[in-house]
Amino acid sequence: MRRGDRLFEIIEILRRARGPLSAETIGNELEVTKRTVYRDVAALMAQGVPIQGEAGVGYILEAGFHMPPLMLTHDEIEAAVLGAQWVQTRGEPELALAAQKLISKIEAVSPSKYQTSFVEHTVSVAPVSAPEEAIGAAEIRLAIRNQNKIWLTYHDTKGAPSERVVWPLLLGYRDSGRIIAAWCELRQAYRYFRTERIAQAKILEDKIPRRRDLLKAEWRQAMDAERDRFAAEKNGSGNS
Repeated sequence: MRRGDRLFEIIEILRRARGPLSAETIGNELEVTKRTVYRDVAALMAQGVPIQGEAGVGYILEAGFHMPPLMLTHDEIEAAVLGAQWVQTRGEPELALAAQKLISKIEAVSPSKYQTSFVEHTVSVAPVSAPEEAIGAAEIRLAIRNQNKIWLTYHDTKGAPSERVVWPLLLGYRDSGRIIAAWCELRQAYRYFRTERIAQAKILEDKIPRRRDLLKAEWRQAMDAERDRFAAEKNGSGNS
């Protein structure tokens, strides 16, 4: 790897990090020695890149630092194109248009030698049929962002209806449809709701009374516990 490319990669590694990274960690990812990382970081700092830290402690990149035009690889461009194609086949006009605009913006700031990658695609995604839904995905995403509760009538696997008020946390996308991860006031537990089973829905003015990050942390713990329980039951039945 050329030194210029390596300097760019160090910035990208620090940009992705959630906390200080040691020279050893950076070196392992780039397959170079710690001494090389020390020299490269010192060179970046001398060029005005706002990196804080020192050898033996770890490095962080100050928030708000912007890079010049994107230095993308062919694989990174194909990943972006593939992701945009996937979004464009999910039956959501708003996100499809956003994906198209995103690719146009990436193309506009990419080096000229990579321009053909945006036209001569080497990857593709098979389109799927969007299921009929009582509430649009755009409405659900807006409710999640604004932390509004959702009232809905939901049919279980046997077709039995029930009314629920849920606190939506995430909208999950699958090839066969979409699911809402939410806290259910009726069951007093975290549940998944398939959007094609929702017969009626309404975004409420009532706000979710707890911070979203805390709810997500609880939801992840609940899902981990559920997976552990399922695995234990499966192992238990296999040993019996």
